[in-house]
Amino acid sequence: MKAWTSDGTSGPDGLRLVSDAPEPTGEVVIEVKATGVSFPELLLTQGKYQLKPEPPFTPGAEVAGLVVSAAEGSGFAVGDRVVGFGMLGGWAERVGVPAVCCFALPDALSWGEGAALVMNYHTAHFALVHRGRTQAGERVLVHGAAGGVGTAAIQVAKALGAHVVAVVSSEDKGSVASDAGADEVVLTDGWVDAVKASGGVDVVVDPVGGGRTGPSLSVLRPEGRLLVVGFADGEIPSIAANRLLLKNVSAVGVAWGAFALAKPEVLRGIGDDLERMIGAGFVRPVVGVTLPFAEAPEALRVLSERRATGKVVLAL
Repeated sequence: MKAWTSDGTSGPDGLRLVSDAPEPTGEVVIEVKATGVSFPELLLTQGKYQLKPEPPFTPGAEVAGLVVSAAEGSGFAVGDRVVGFGMLGGWAERVGVPAVCCFALPDALSWGEGAALVMNYHTAHFALVHRGRTQAGERVLVHGAAGGVGTAAIQVAKALGAHVVAVVSSEDKGSVASDAGADEVVLTDGWVDAVKASGGVDVVVDPVGGGRTGPSLSVLRPEGRLLVVGFADGEIPSIAANRLLLKNVSAVGVAWGAFALAKPEVLRGIGDDLERMIGAGFVRPVVGVTLPFAEAPEALRVLSERRATGKVVLAL
């Protein structure tokens, strides 16, 4: 079986394509048609992620493909179109995943869109619904709005009936955010004043961190929620607790993976609600870059050089 392996320290340069990888095992084994490439995988291959597997290892957390074997009682059958999630192993021709991390892929979505579904959309849903308690009619600001998590957050927020303000770094990225469903687009240059002038927001989705976090608190309305999703900027900021007190606002941590994997009912509930949102036409993953499977190193470079909009996908 063909698979990519990483040395765990060298990023794109440490990837090797092997043809003798062992066949996978698991409750559901999937023939991979497309596999996602995300920021955590870039960190993983650089040795900068909290998970540090013994090298050489095969990256790849999310896939779309066909079931080739399924355990009895798993709820899946050979030939089913599915998306699957596992921390490792997805950059291969076949991968095994737990049944609880496997979801039906609606016919309306392509393989590439399926490979973009689990991490970003489950994270966005967990952030906005479970942690952020977002309500219809609220104003939601999304940082990094043209990226994978950003476009997912826009679409989930719209499905919840929110008004979405997208913050982006360029006009081109603004077009991506608008196409994803954003109601307003604001450029990073001057975004704080622009959002304050429009009356502020109730929820901020922040996968960027760094210099965005403090100003995000300043644009929150009373009882607003800052959803701390990640630190794509590379800097973990500090939050002054007095600002939370004085404005009656909250900073809320969002760590979907570890929480949801320990609670199968949460995983399944999010999957079911996303399927409803797909059927209603709100959710359709934005795939910005699709590369052949043989170009996995280039896919990581696209991420590391901030050239990506939407999701980066490898097609088999």
